[in-house]
Amino acid sequence: MAMVPPSPSLAFKVRRNEPELVTPIKPTPREYKPLSDIDDRDGHRFLIPAIQFYQYNPSMGGKDPARVIREALAKTLVFYYPFAGRLREGPNRKLYVDCTGEGVLFVEGDADVRLEQFGDELQPPFPCMDELLFDVPGYGEVLNSPLFLIQVTRLKCGGFIFAIRHNQAMSDGVGCYQFINAVGEMARGAVAPTVLPVWERHLLNARSPPRVTCTHHEFDQEMIDRKDDITQPNNMINRSFFFGFDEVLALRSLVPPDHQFSTFDILTACLWRCHTRAFQLDPNEEIRIICIVNARSKFNPPLPLGYYGNAIGYPATLTTVGKLCQSPLWYAIELVKETKAKLTEEYMKSTADFLVTRGRPALNMTRSFLVSYVPRIKLEDVDFGWGKAAYAGQATIVDGKHLSPYKNKKGEDGIMFPNCLPAPVMERFVHELNSMLKNENHVGKCKL
Repeated sequence: MAMVPPSPSLAFKVRRNEPELVTPIKPTPREYKPLSDIDDRDGHRFLIPAIQFYQYNPSMGGKDPARVIREALAKTLVFYYPFAGRLREGPNRKLYVDCTGEGVLFVEGDADVRLEQFGDELQPPFPCMDELLFDVPGYGEVLNSPLFLIQVTRLKCGGFIFAIRHNQAMSDGVGCYQFINAVGEMARGAVAPTVLPVWERHLLNARSPPRVTCTHHEFDQEMIDRKDDITQPNNMINRSFFFGFDEVLALRSLVPPDHQFSTFDILTACLWRCHTRAFQLDPNEEIRIICIVNARSKFNPPLPLGYYGNAIGYPATLTTVGKLCQSPLWYAIELVKETKAKLTEEYMKSTADFLVTRGRPALNMTRSFLVSYVPRIKLEDVDFGWGKAAYAGQATIVDGKHLSPYKNKKGEDGIMFPNCLPAPVMERFVHELNSMLKNENHVGKCKL
């Protein structure tokens, strides 16, 4: 395992122009569009940041990336006009978009820093994020505010940074990528996005009458108010871990060869077990794994290509600390596979029914290991004319464990795992992970 060194200590200021609202370049419908019952649960009512770094490209002939992106954004909003509106809350806290055409918030600026000063391995957390993604006063609410904030920061080297903050209730990661990729296509001269947006939020609404047919441990409330060192940590440390071919092969050697599993399965199982051991919990404590799963292909027929709402489920499985840490590794792998397999069309319909009948609760993150891996979200492929991004993805390390495709400075493809833990827990986590990679003292190890 390569523990990626933290970003170098770097301090700078961004000289920003006044924020502006970018509106669709043509008139768009003025209408009200309700979100789905999957969209508007409590756990989606927040703003999520992302960031993309672009190198200098001499073929762009001195073009201003801020101007190119601003003009492309105005064209793209003709197709994605709900993003130019504002979220409102109706009866029973139901969310809908008021398609006002007011626009998305856009900021441009300059920083006297070069891309290489951010380090050889670009990974979160990044220095001076509050400069690269300015918190515009009065515009940071979920309701009645712009649904996107976009900031383009030109760098001293000729490269630039594209940072966004988007309203999670409007779209999941796949939907956000679809929109940003469309902006890239328009910036390169397209007259319309390759994938046209599809609203159709009724497809993920609760049934009438609602029928909760599945067990939804992800929303269990009985432990959610407990004081918990996992959910209320202090002295936090950020570290990122890179898993290449050798690391994955080493982990696979811990499992008998007759077991079938994906790279995501074994990485998640190993990280969950190391994470749990690092917290030194009572063996009888109940814990859960929650897998974020893209449900688009789970429907029959699949959700329409271009659907950009929230189409992700959060199936969960319970076990105990003792069972997870004392059983062979394949036990954890099977729990991960079992959890993912729960996500079906019926499970999503049951989720919507559960949410509307139980007040749209948030996920229960108490003693939970929330993990996602959505390889089709390839933000680094978004090209505004300057080529692919040198880095694209998380701007900060947030709740949940997100496994992301990553190419290291050696050109090796692998998976990056950013993690944030209290200092003593992080030390134990690193020890457990190194021990596992070295095949030391792990139940059920099997050398091939």
